[in-house]
Amino acid sequence: MSRDSNYDHHISIFSPQGRLYQMEYAFKAASSASGLTGIALRGSDTAVVVTQRKVPDRLIVPDSVSHVFNITPKIGVLATGMIADCHSAVQRMRYEAADFEFKYGYAIPPAVLAKRMADLAQVNTQSASMRPLACVLMIVGVDEETGPTVLKVDPAGHYLPFKGTASGAKEQEATNFLEKRVERIENYTFEETVRTAIVCLGSVLGSDFRGNEIEVACVQGKEGRFRCLTEEEIEEHLNAIADDADA
Repeated sequence: MSRDSNYDHHISIFSPQGRLYQMEYAFKAASSASGLTGIALRGSDTAVVVTQRKVPDRLIVPDSVSHVFNITPKIGVLATGMIADCHSAVQRMRYEAADFEFKYGYAIPPAVLAKRMADLAQVNTQSASMRPLACVLMIVGVDEETGPTVLKVDPAGHYLPFKGTASGAKEQEATNFLEKRVERIENYTFEETVRTAIVCLGSVLGSDFRGNEIEVACVQGKEGRFRCLTEEEIEEHLNAIADDADA
C-alpha cells in the first residue's frame, strides 16, 4: 500500500482491486494509535472487558486516563484507538442511548446500540467530506432476553456478537489465545471469566501486572450493572491467578 497511490486521496474511491485505502488506514490507526490491547469475554452470566492503563505523563491525574466508559447503567464500552475519536464515539453512544429511552420508554438493548453505531460508522465511508473514527468499540451489556452480551463495532461499520474478542496492537495473538478456549468460555463463572481475560492480556503482552496497571470492568447477571473493578478487587484476582500458576 503506497501513499503515492491515486486511490488513497478520497475515502469514497475504490481501487481497481476493490479496496478503500482510507479505510485500511483507519483500521491501522485504530489498532496501533494507542498501543493498547483490549480483551472482551462473555461467560455464563458475565461479560468482562480488560485493557492496559498507560499514563503518558507523570503530571496527569492517573484516574483520568481510561479507555473504559459507562454508557447506561447496564451497558459499557471499551474503546481502543485514537483517544479523541474514542471520546467522540462514546459521546454519540450516550446520546443515542438516551434518545432511544426517551422515544420508546425502555433502555436500549446492547445489540440495538451496536447496530446504530455501526450504521453511523458506515455512513462515514460514503462521503469524501467525512472521515471514519479511528476506534474499535467493544460493547458489553445486559440484554433482558439473552443476558450478558459482547459486541464489537469496527471503523467500517461492521458489527457482530462475540463469545470473546480482542482489539488493538496484539489483537491476533489474543484472538488465538481465546480460540483455544472457545468450547469452555460459555460455561465460565464470574471469577473464571475475569481471570481468563486477565491471563489472556498478560500472555499476549508477556508481562505481569499490578492492580493499577490494568482496567477491568464487568456486567453480571440479567439484572446486573456495568461497573469497573476497584484496584483492590483487581489485586485479589491477580493474586488468585498467581496462586493457580504456582499450584
